[in-house]
Amino acid sequence: MRREPEAHLNHDVTNQTPPLSGGNAWRSDSLVMQLAQDFSEAARKDIDQIGKFVLSAEAQDLARLANTETPKLRTYDRQGRRADQVEFHPAYHALMRRSIANGLHSSIWENGEAETGKRHQVRAVRFFLTAQLEDGHLCPLTMTSASLAALMASPKLFREWAPRVTTRKYDQSNRAPVDKTGLTLGMGMTEKQGGTDVRANTTRAERAGNNFYRITGHKWFMSAPMSDAFLVLAQAQEGPSCFLVPRMLGDGKSNGFEFQRLKDKLGNRSNASSEVEFDNALGELVGEPGGGVKTIMDMVTLTRLDCALGSAGMMRAALSEAVHHARHRRVFGEVLIDQPLMQRVLADMALDVAAATALSIRLARAFDEAADDRGEASFARAMTPVVKYWVCKIAPGLTYEAMECLGGNGYVEEAPLARIYREAPVNAIWEGSGNVMALDVLRVLKRGPALFDEVLAGIERDMGEGSRGTTGVLRAAMNVALEDEGSARILTEQLALSAAAAELRRIGAGRIADAFIETRLAGQWRTTYGMLDGRHDSRAIVDTLYPPID
Repeated sequence: MRREPEAHLNHDVTNQTPPLSGGNAWRSDSLVMQLAQDFSEAARKDIDQIGKFVLSAEAQDLARLANTETPKLRTYDRQGRRADQVEFHPAYHALMRRSIANGLHSSIWENGEAETGKRHQVRAVRFFLTAQLEDGHLCPLTMTSASLAALMASPKLFREWAPRVTTRKYDQSNRAPVDKTGLTLGMGMTEKQGGTDVRANTTRAERAGNNFYRITGHKWFMSAPMSDAFLVLAQAQEGPSCFLVPRMLGDGKSNGFEFQRLKDKLGNRSNASSEVEFDNALGELVGEPGGGVKTIMDMVTLTRLDCALGSAGMMRAALSEAVHHARHRRVFGEVLIDQPLMQRVLADMALDVAAATALSIRLARAFDEAADDRGEASFARAMTPVVKYWVCKIAPGLTYEAMECLGGNGYVEEAPLARIYREAPVNAIWEGSGNVMALDVLRVLKRGPALFDEVLAGIERDMGEGSRGTTGVLRAAMNVALEDEGSARILTEQLALSAAAAELRRIGAGRIADAFIETRLAGQWRTTYGMLDGRHDSRAIVDTLYPPID
């Protein structure tokens, strides 16, 4: 019996959004291009190359592989000797090599003329763009850059280590620091019983002669465990002190590091985080004995800036995916972005992303200008915890809302949004969670109220008309917080929203600034996105901040 040929199966796929690749993350961001308009031509050219790389198919695949082929701890070698090595996929090394060549770990410590006076701002834009690609590998780069600030407390150590850190060469080999072409630095601060309360640390430091100590104890979280040296807090006779502890000694032997396990983290999976025991590790004192907390504060401040920049970058990437999807997906016979409710959701989110971006780079500007401007110095000190608090705090909710715009396609692991969503909470936790930031704001307010006088004066100046009402509310919130510690989060968020509004107004963001001010400073309590009313042109807001790609 002759069989009839089977009907041809139709494998055509329709109404699916193409991957968001092939563009330029820098050129498609009109807000950041405006913020960087005064950068040198050389800096802008360099940033343009990063923007192109971030949206390339090659880079997107590296980011995917670095997070699916996760780091593995090799505790022993095949002969049974302690190895204490973490092995990474080549994709992770490729990302590290590229970002180190771009100077994300070192550029604020260099002397090139192209970035004079704007070193923090230029690096901020580089960091913001790179965070849109892959945030995990930025952790060791943040720690390396920030650790150099702590080393400045000991000029001899800074002179010895800084030139080898700032080579812009990535050397992944497992060798003594003196034998490598480039170095990275990590941090070992928190312990099981203390967490944020580093004064509760029990790791001991015993004098070993000259400026050296023997370190014995543990660290509960020590990220990037293959860094070449770590800043470690330990209890000396005088109290908590800071030490620079190389992972390997000059002869190539282990310096008493024994890695117990790698953390199985929610996100940040390309970056290894470890538990470690120190067995008589040799470390050199940084700063004064007993002054460890003071020594690390500049390092902490720089890390908090990067947390904000990283979260702003991830939000930008998440919303870019949502806008891109809405422009290609048809629902009920119409393109999704033409539907009024979707327009308002996207526009509402876009306002927060724009504000978070502008505010983070505004903080970087304060770092650049603090040495010559008292108002900028006040902003840097008072507002670092404010910016870190708000920008990092809103990232998970915004990323989820962007995921919902894609529906089920956003929830599967093939989509970048799933990775971004898992990554989003980490910056709010790292280097001080929300309550720690709010308490830091309160501490500054009590010890240096004049700093906030400078900040409020700057907000009034930049916001212009109508700012008196805003600063009046802020002053009232400060008075309440001084009497009621539990209200510190309210004050912190109001400061962040006001400073973001002022920056959007200062740069001439027009309808975007107007909509942000009306909905964030003058609106009622909001818990979800999509609350813009018809007075604001939602489509124009989206198209301005996320211009269509031809």
